[in-house]
Amino acid sequence: MNSAMFDLTGKTALITGASRGIGAACAVLLAEHGAHVVITSRKQENLQQTTDTILAAGGQVTPIASHAGDTDATDRLLAAMEEGPGAPDILLSNAAANPYFGPMLEVEMSAVDKVIEVNLRGSFYLAREVARKMQRKDGGNIVLVSSVNGVRAGHWQGIYSISKAALMSMAKAMAREFAADGIRVNAVLPGLTDTRFAAALTQDEKILQGFLKQVPMNRIAQPEEIAAAVLFLVSPASSYVTGVCLPVDGGYLA
Repeated sequence: MNSAMFDLTGKTALITGASRGIGAACAVLLAEHGAHVVITSRKQENLQQTTDTILAAGGQVTPIASHAGDTDATDRLLAAMEEGPGAPDILLSNAAANPYFGPMLEVEMSAVDKVIEVNLRGSFYLAREVARKMQRKDGGNIVLVSSVNGVRAGHWQGIYSISKAALMSMAKAMAREFAADGIRVNAVLPGLTDTRFAAALTQDEKILQGFLKQVPMNRIAQPEEIAAAVLFLVSPASSYVTGVCLPVDGGYLA
């Protein structure tokens, strides 16, 4: 396939939760393929490492602190983009919260509210507002980071799994509604990935080995492997793909 199929030159990509892990890997890869990436995290200083990596490779990056669960912060973020690199051509909604690991019968509603605020409400608001801007740009690409837990609920991750299942439904609903405006919407479903976010699972040997028994490839993913799938979904290579929920999971859901 011609490398031009993955060329993002001239595109502006907004990536939330980009200080580390999957978000950082996606930012680096999209910048390598020509996009000007706008990266966000709750704290500005947390974006420095990703920023330095992209700049060192000759890429374009704008770091902006923003809280994914705060709609006012999202409004300020998008306004800052309009004044800077421009409205997004690409959105990767990656920021997520998972403050509770345990039985749903014992979860405090404050933890439920936090998960819904960031993973669902925040993602919906951001995607909707970006889509409104993409309408005026004659299209764009939105990718929501869901999870294999959206298909098969993770043990003691009930609320998180519910939120990720909702993101899959959101991707499909938005794909149908936004297609007429030239906006493609897809979701990527990472399996267990080697990130700080997943450390509660990957650093507990008993839990890790139990999970790996269910993965045909018998290993966890690296963030860069998720990023490669995201690149496909936001590039011309996937020009006829919308409403897809793509597992990147080593065969876990097979």
